[in-house]
Amino acid sequence: MPEVMNDNSYMNTFKAALSERDFKRLSKFIHSECGIKMPDSKKTMLESRLQKRLRRLKLASFTEYCDYLFSPQGIENELVHMIDVVTTNKTDFFREPGHFDYLAQKALPELIAVHGAGIRKELMVWSAGCSTGEEPYTLAIVLSEFAERCPGFKFRYLILATDISTEVLEKAKHGIYEHDKVNPLPPGMKKKYLLRGKNKSSGLVRIAPDLRSNVRFRRLNFLEGDFGMREHMDIIFCRNVIIYFDRPTQEKLLSRFCSHLGPGGYIFMGHSETLHGMNLPLLQVAPTIYRKQK
Repeated sequence: MPEVMNDNSYMNTFKAALSERDFKRLSKFIHSECGIKMPDSKKTMLESRLQKRLRRLKLASFTEYCDYLFSPQGIENELVHMIDVVTTNKTDFFREPGHFDYLAQKALPELIAVHGAGIRKELMVWSAGCSTGEEPYTLAIVLSEFAERCPGFKFRYLILATDISTEVLEKAKHGIYEHDKVNPLPPGMKKKYLLRGKNKSSGLVRIAPDLRSNVRFRRLNFLEGDFGMREHMDIIFCRNVIIYFDRPTQEKLLSRFCSHLGPGGYIFMGHSETLHGMNLPLLQVAPTIYRKQK
């Protein structure tokens, strides 16, 4: 790590402006390491978000920050923090609720009928880009509710939740949320699946242990080869993730997703994402919902 200045010197000499040269260096690096597009329109956003890292490291300029980030020591110690800062994490419980209706009413019965998923074998679900955990915990609630209506299904499923950001994964693992974050849950579900803290004035609730036990969290960079996983998925939720990548990277990533998806398995995409024109073994069965062809 570079030598830091004392507080007074730092406050007097710190320059927050991100030059075009340093922006190009950073945007190229972010794209190569994470696959995330960083066009010129993102310059102000990047400058604003990285200022907290400069302040934390007490560096005088973005040039110093780049020099440190690109050094072996920076790659080891700073890269993960930089990724946490620049990635966007927006999610909610039961976001795009039509997906969860389709999952419970059509996808799960079909997977059970054809493959015995969740009954004869474990149902595997992947929340790719899980952020702070609202999506995988929503999936756990939907599967738990489905299990009550389907004898033999209970406890025969596992949800893998991945994200590139270590910061949001830590929040997701704890499963603690403010009351306004869980507002989309019906009152009955809140009572069944949420625990209030001992200090009721804190305004915090926690996902019940039985529900958390069915979710496994793991850090994953989508650019890491075959994702380093052996699991064979029945369902993949990859919503509002590929929009951050350029078109060739999108197709490459989705091809890898398909390689981890069993025949007849489902992929759920975000409402603003399209697979039109991509050479993938997927058939659209509903808006933003695709099934792998057998």
